Amino acid sequence: MSERPTPTPDPAPEEPPAFASAASRDRFEALVAEADAVSVDGWDFSWLDGRATEQRPSWGYARAMADRLGRARAALDLQTGGGEVLASAPKLPPVTVATEAWPPNVARATALLHPLGAAVVADEDEPPLPFADAAFDLVVSRHPVTTWWEEIARVLTPGGTYFSQQVGPASVFELVEYFLGPQPAEIRRARHPDDARAAATAAGLDVVDLRFEELRTEFHDIGAVVYFLRKVIWMVPGFTVEQYRPRLAALHRRIEEEGPFLAHTTRFLIEARKPG
Repeated sequence: MSERPTPTPDPAPEEPPAFASAASRDRFEALVAEADAVSVDGWDFSWLDGRATEQRPSWGYARAMADRLGRARAALDLQTGGGEVLASAPKLPPVTVATEAWPPNVARATALLHPLGAAVVADEDEPPLPFADAAFDLVVSRHPVTTWWEEIARVLTPGGTYFSQQVGPASVFELVEYFLGPQPAEIRRARHPDDARAAATAAGLDVVDLRFEELRTEFHDIGAVVYFLRKVIWMVPGFTVEQYRPRLAALHRRIEEEGPFLAHTTRFLIEARKPG
C-alpha cells in the first residue's frame, strides 16, 4: 500500500512577485537563498527550530517504540531514514537491523547506527524484503513511504508485532494545494487508516491498536516553506525555487502581513500482531 501518493500538479496561475517594500524583498531573497542552499540529507528537521512548529501526536511514538525495542530479541526498522529515530532508543535488541533506500541516508544511518550495534541494509523499497521468514519479533517504521504488509507478516515471528506511525490522508494539504491547486478526492483520501487496517488484516495480521490525529503546523517564514518542500519531496513533486518563485514571493508577503501559514498534518498509529 502506498503511503505517500504523489499529489497531482495543477498549479494555479502564477502571481507576479509583489513586495511591500525593498526591505521585504531583501528578506525574501535572503531567506530563500539560505533555505535553498542548506543540506536536506537525513530525516532531522532541527533546521526548522524557531521557523516552523508542528504539534506532536499524543501517543509519543519514539517513546513507545523504545519501550518495545527494550523487550525485543530481534528487531527491524524499515525505511529508517538517517537512523535518527532508531538511535534515540536507549536500548536496542541483540539483533537490530535497519533498511533504507536513499544512498545519502544509507551513509548517514550507517555512521549513526553501527556504533550502537545495529546493521544497516541498503534496500530498494520493493518486495521481497532481504530477510528470512520469521526473522524478527518486532518490526517498526516511522513514516514509511510504502507498507508491504505481506512481507511484514512473512518476516515476523508468530506472536511478533509491527508498530508504526504513518502519515495520514491530506497531510499538510493547505500547503500542497497552495502550490498545486485543488487535489482530486482520491488523492486527498489516500493513506487513510481504515485502508491500513484492511491491508494488515488481509495479510493475516491482527490490528490491536489504531489511532488517528490531526495536528496543527505553522510555517513562520518563507525559508521554512522552501526547506520543507525540498526535504519532503513528494509534497510538491519537482519543487524548485525558480519554478515557484512568484508563488513563494506572494506567500512571503502573506506571512509578513498575516502571520504564520497554518496547515494541518495528519498521523496515525498502527500496531498489528502476527497470530502465534
